[in-house]
Amino acid sequence: MDDTKERLIQESGQHFHSLMKLIESVPVRKRSLSIETAERDKNFRDILMHLYEWHAMLERWYREGMAGDTPSMPAPGYKWRDIQPLNQQIWENYQDMKLNQAIMKCKLSHERIMNIIRTHTTEEIITKKHYKWTKTSNLYSYFAANTSKHYLWAMGKCEKIVAEINAMNLVSDRNK
Repeated sequence: MDDTKERLIQESGQHFHSLMKLIESVPVRKRSLSIETAERDKNFRDILMHLYEWHAMLERWYREGMAGDTPSMPAPGYKWRDIQPLNQQIWENYQDMKLNQAIMKCKLSHERIMNIIRTHTTEEIITKKHYKWTKTSNLYSYFAANTSKHYLWAMGKCEKIVAEINAMNLVSDRNK
């Protein structure tokens, strides 16, 4: 196997593992806390369900594309220029979800994407226009954007949440 496929698998796995370890570094009783921010994602659940939903969209694009259809991307009723409203809708859809459910859903969807990647040769992954549904792009760009690169984004968001939770702990400790 060429190192491009292996690197994608390795980096995606490493980044996902690091993301989970970062979340697990917070005491269980504090993992569901939300932080005060003007940004959309205020807690770990928000970030994990964002990843999960993008995994699900990728799975749909892949399934429809490989069946010979032209998938509506990024989602039915949305264009690429509509990413912010789409992400806001994703956020709204999961506000009642518990963190432990979000963790499980995201772990399972991550594994499904990794299994899809493993079924392909490096040539199939890196060759532009290899599959009609990827248009001028290649599978690698879709896979990397929804795994390794997205996990790096998520880690940055989670690091801010961890820092805020730790700051809350310092304040509450001082007030005791």
